[in-house]
Amino acid sequence: MRSSRLQLEPLVGARRPPRDAAAQGPRLGPGTRELDGRGPAARERAAPTGWRVGQGFDAHRFSDDPARILRLALLEWPGERALAGHSDGDVAAHALVDALASAAGLGDIGALFGTARPEFADAPSALFLERVAREVRARGFEIEHAAVQIIGERPRIGTRRGEAEVGIGHVLGTTVTVSATSTDGMGFTGRGEGLAALATCLLRPAASSLGA
Repeated sequence: MRSSRLQLEPLVGARRPPRDAAAQGPRLGPGTRELDGRGPAARERAAPTGWRVGQGFDAHRFSDDPARILRLALLEWPGERALAGHSDGDVAAHALVDALASAAGLGDIGALFGTARPEFADAPSALFLERVAREVRARGFEIEHAAVQIIGERPRIGTRRGEAEVGIGHVLGTTVTVSATSTDGMGFTGRGEGLAALATCLLRPAASSLGA
């Protein structure tokens, strides 16, 4: 007698029909090449419908390489101990990249410019900010404002705060606030082992994306 059991198709390893590419949205990850022009030439995106807020954080330990130069907030700091990193180690710029990427739905700096990308070894962080700002605008946003706070004992940021704000603002095409604080000797920044930075940004829909 023939069995009446239902024959269930195995799910493990089964091929599923592809979903509509537009419904999936952009895929960002270590293999992404969109920011350097090597990804798909066109990608459908929904027009932004509201303001976005992004947050970013970065931390780097100090380098033992005496030939390395401290680069922080897109400035060089002669005589100060440099930060280690795959690129230039600029924690302020890297935190801003993360904030912008987060707000625009781009992922994070590791996915966009990570250590798996040898072409970004020792790269200046201005390059990262420029490229992520370009992609933010390509997605229909304008950068309303960005702010970054540097956490550490040295260098003294106040002496060059205005210079840093102008430099970062020029790259991003918006107003930027740079501030600094210490942890009163607590934690790795208080012990002088490295620096950290916390950034926020505010994006608004571009006028063109709203049909203005």
